[in-house]
Amino acid sequence: MRTIDVVMITKNSEFMLKRCIESIYANLPVENLIIIDAFSTDQTLSIINNLNKKYKTITVFSLKGSRALARETGIHQVTTKWFMFVDSDIILSKNWFKTAEKQLKDDIGAVWGVNIDVVPGIKDKWFIRLQSFVANYCFSIRGGTHDTLIRLEAVKDIKIPDYLHAYEDAFIINWIKKKGYQTIIGKELYCLHYKPSENWNRKKGLSHAIDEVRCGLVYSHAYKFALFYPFFMFFWFLQFTLQISKNIL
Repeated sequence: MRTIDVVMITKNSEFMLKRCIESIYANLPVENLIIIDAFSTDQTLSIINNLNKKYKTITVFSLKGSRALARETGIHQVTTKWFMFVDSDIILSKNWFKTAEKQLKDDIGAVWGVNIDVVPGIKDKWFIRLQSFVANYCFSIRGGTHDTLIRLEAVKDIKIPDYLHAYEDAFIINWIKKKGYQTIIGKELYCLHYKPSENWNRKKGLSHAIDEVRCGLVYSHAYKFALFYPFFMFFWFLQFTLQISKNIL
């Protein structure tokens, strides 16, 4: 089995970090876990240091800047033929890499696992199917880096505009396509995406909306993605209401 480097960007990511890193080592053949940290002030670095006593292949680079700069910096540290971007708040599906490896071909530049946002208390299969449908279609428009396997050759010379604090994933996927490679949604590949309760307050919601308009519409011209804004607004309102009902916010 080939080994891969894994790139993760963090900033005050303590919420799911331990479970996420354990999921990475359980489901991927990790050569190195490369973490680009934006000077976290919570327990992020402590969690990483403790886990590295066990895994011994984690390297942290401290960097102040946008997600675009963080991802490009991470790519420059990669030494393996294939590598993965994994977000710090997800859990990978079982045997993620073994499943993905069977789908690799010479013309494949990236393989993405479907991102399923976890809504506490909601297990309705139709809602989950709707999430999966939306996620699949959205990837075709703007890409994604929640759990994405990428061929290094396709991005080793990438230059991501520094102002893309969001939609840097769209830039990466479009870059890979322009190199002549396919980007595919992997079969039976997914991740469960968890977010802390504070991500659903009004301040975070407004900040995310501003990033969507600035980076998605103004900078990236992802106009088709705007068709899904009503769904994401409903999803945010659902999460916000659940947090209110639990007296969390």
